Amino acid sequence: MDTADLNSALAELPRPAHLRTLFADDPGRAQRYVVDVADLRIDYSKHRIDDTVLAGLVSLAERSGVAARRDAMFAGEHVNVTEDRAVMHVALRAPAGSVMTVDGADVVGDVHEVLDQMSAFADRVRADDRITHVVNIGIGGSDLGPAMVYRALDAYRHERIRCSFVSNVDGADIAGVLAGSDPASTLFVVASKTFGTIETLTNARTARTWLVDALGEDAVRDHFVAVSTNAERVAEFGIDTANMFGFWDWVGGRYSVDSAIGLSVMIAIGPDRFRDFLHGFHLVDEHFRTAPFAENAPVILAMLGVWYSNGFGFDTKAVLPYAEELGRFPAYLQQLDMESNGKSVRLDGTPVTGATGPIVWGEPGTNGQHAFYQLLHQGTRIVPVDFIGFATPHHPHREHHDLLMANLFAQSEALAFGRDASPGEPYRQFDGDRPNTVILAEQLTPSVLGQLIALYEHIVHVQGTIWGVNSYDQWGVELGKELANQITPELTGEPDPSAHDAATNALIAWYRALR
Repeated sequence: MDTADLNSALAELPRPAHLRTLFADDPGRAQRYVVDVADLRIDYSKHRIDDTVLAGLVSLAERSGVAARRDAMFAGEHVNVTEDRAVMHVALRAPAGSVMTVDGADVVGDVHEVLDQMSAFADRVRADDRITHVVNIGIGGSDLGPAMVYRALDAYRHERIRCSFVSNVDGADIAGVLAGSDPASTLFVVASKTFGTIETLTNARTARTWLVDALGEDAVRDHFVAVSTNAERVAEFGIDTANMFGFWDWVGGRYSVDSAIGLSVMIAIGPDRFRDFLHGFHLVDEHFRTAPFAENAPVILAMLGVWYSNGFGFDTKAVLPYAEELGRFPAYLQQLDMESNGKSVRLDGTPVTGATGPIVWGEPGTNGQHAFYQLLHQGTRIVPVDFIGFATPHHPHREHHDLLMANLFAQSEALAFGRDASPGEPYRQFDGDRPNTVILAEQLTPSVLGQLIALYEHIVHVQGTIWGVNSYDQWGVELGKELANQITPELTGEPDPSAHDAATNALIAWYRALR
């Protein structure tokens, strides 16, 4: 569907009354606008919709080819057209014995072969009392995914083994991790599909030098493993290719935490719990694949996002987990959503003329309440919100958790319904009518975390389909990389003023003078 047709379809839908009125006129919406998916309870009743709007959004999804593109993805077709690749992260969590094909070949067996290899290695590390520290070196999806999941599942990690994550090429990142490490008890996981990512390899070489200086060259084979597909470069680095764990070009970086990229997580929580994590993904995959659109959580939530982005001009979306363990979840979703759908060219090569990809941001509650919630409640910008919470914490401090969840429920209520100010106190006016979703589960388990990630993955897929963009490439990261590779030697060697604009040349000159 092109942008004009999308805008026209959204313009035809009525703008419902204030949420106060909607609930007063239809108290049953609190039960009707809820969908249960596996362990997730998703309440979308506090949105600017009624039955007419919801039916219109579902119909729009049905007319826009969402089902066909979903089915093409699950069938292994090359839906990533600009790179001529399949998009099959759903195969990473398919049960053993199931069949999913790419280019005519079943890939599920390959996935489980790598999972078994990972499991055997993770078991060896967990049984080796000498290893107490695992350092994952990656960037982008090779860092954000495992770092987020490790923090989220801290309650399940091995009591002896801690994990650190190095991504930034800023030397302060690797220096800080190495400063608190013992070479003899540290295992490095270098995560780079091509084993050529400059930031990752720069950090890996620094770690290698640190290890060799302490333990000698032979220690590299025992203290480094690779998540990569480039055996030649891995071997040149000194890593035993028997300790190289592969994945495939149909796995995008931001969709890869459930592949070998999750090796550090598997070491931390164990193979059985990692498979529970994968099973959680699969439960939501099957819901997305089979549920009617009117009951399909990713479709409904995606269309609500389209409703706000294109129908109301709301440019941002806040994800606010009321769980300290999910502190990195908003940052993870930033990459998932903004790198996927932050596009201005459609699949057919024509320009996008409307909004795509919301700006995603957030912090854990209740911290954010003392920072940016002022804008959420009384600012001039309307920010749709996803709240995430759990009935049972992993800590013993029940009083804390009751207060935390009371705040979640209160913030959802306050945003939706607001409060009228007393005469003479306009600054106490809360207009309300600010849409929000509440996603709940009994506890943050490996399976539930997988369910949450898959939910947002499929929301991104649906919205990309509606906007007609390729959610699975990321050409926008290329230009800056190319220019950085060009500028790097100019900082220490001879600059080339003809290659840059005057402002960039001045920046290079300033740095060279102070270096």
